[in-house]
Amino acid sequence: MTDPVIKNLRPHTWSSEESVAYEAAIEAINGVVGAYSRLLADAENRGAQDEAAEYRRLRAACHQERRALRAEDTEGVARVRAAYAARLRDLTGTDA
Repeated sequence: MTDPVIKNLRPHTWSSEESVAYEAAIEAINGVVGAYSRLLADAENRGAQDEAAEYRRLRAACHQERRALRAEDTEGVARVRAAYAARLRDLTGTDA
């Protein structure tokens, strides 16, 4: 029998508040990814390949920032959460 996966996990070092803030930042990024995906589909449907390529690039940058975000980086989490919430408002014209 092999060792259970849980045995190899490192303990978490962040608080409940940090965890909630991190999840909110991730959701803000996901909202922007969704908005770019919609804009990308619209651009592709119109045959606007340069525009579609730019939305792909912007969406990939979101994925990269999401992978780099760490719950224990409270300043980074707050920065990302605010920036992506603002970007989502700009992209959708609504409060998220």
